[in-house]
Amino acid sequence: MLLEEIIILGTVTSLVYALLALGFTLIYGVSGVINLAHGALVMVGAYIFGALVGFFPSLFPAGFSHVAVVVLAVILTTILTGIIGSIFYRLTLHSILGDQIATLVVSITGCMLFAQLIWLVFGATLTARFPVNLFPGYRTLLGVTVLNDQTLGAVVSIILFVSLSIFIAKSRTGMAMKALSQDIEAAMLMGISVEGMYMLTSAIAGAIASIAGVFIASIAGAASGDMWLSALSISFSVVILGGLGNIKGTIVGAVIFGYSVEAITLLGGGGLVASFPFIVLIIVLLIRPKGLFGKHVEME
Repeated sequence: MLLEEIIILGTVTSLVYALLALGFTLIYGVSGVINLAHGALVMVGAYIFGALVGFFPSLFPAGFSHVAVVVLAVILTTILTGIIGSIFYRLTLHSILGDQIATLVVSITGCMLFAQLIWLVFGATLTARFPVNLFPGYRTLLGVTVLNDQTLGAVVSIILFVSLSIFIAKSRTGMAMKALSQDIEAAMLMGISVEGMYMLTSAIAGAIASIAGVFIASIAGAASGDMWLSALSISFSVVILGGLGNIKGTIVGAVIFGYSVEAITLLGGGGLVASFPFIVLIIVLLIRPKGLFGKHVEME
């Protein structure tokens, strides 16, 4: 039974972690920007969703479908968070492209700014609780109890990874992103707008981050004003472990993190639960400093 729990829970946790890191991977893979504000966008997405789900019932007649409310709230959340991510990039990071130190400082400062804005808008309690549960309840897989939101999060993660891979490989916009990731000067000579493409990439990354935030908060049952820190630490570590800008590496890194967390938890690791994945990260980086699949910049 223990093995089944590690396999099932490790799989769903890994896929949720992968979803959390996907936007981070995308924006670095295209622009080379290490945008630490990604964690803040995860938090912003969770709060926007919670606020919308709490507000929508007053707009619709009694008995209006919960599924319809959730779907509408998720769509609006992704759009709004994508716009916020794009605007933040344009106003702050675009002007300092190429300066990694300045990018790190500005983006982490952005996280703190977003956290303060959340505090101002939603109140002084940074553990504010919202009706963020997507679909309350659970199901049993191979005798293992899994929350409905965990299962749905895993499925959505797979869909987004496949969709993003197809988008990059087949669409004109995706190929333009790939061209920018490989040779920015050649891409500019081909008429590709660097500013426009980077803003679009930031919007897509922000939208994906918001979806991750919705699932993270829904699984935990709460959204808090400091959730950006854990979201950032996990997503950044997953991306570093797999290799910056590498989608395949993001999946592998998430699998290592997810299974490590669940295995240690189920084996009674106690205080090691939070730190063990990072111990694995340090060991891997000592062997492969660029991560498991790391190259300079790579989009797959």
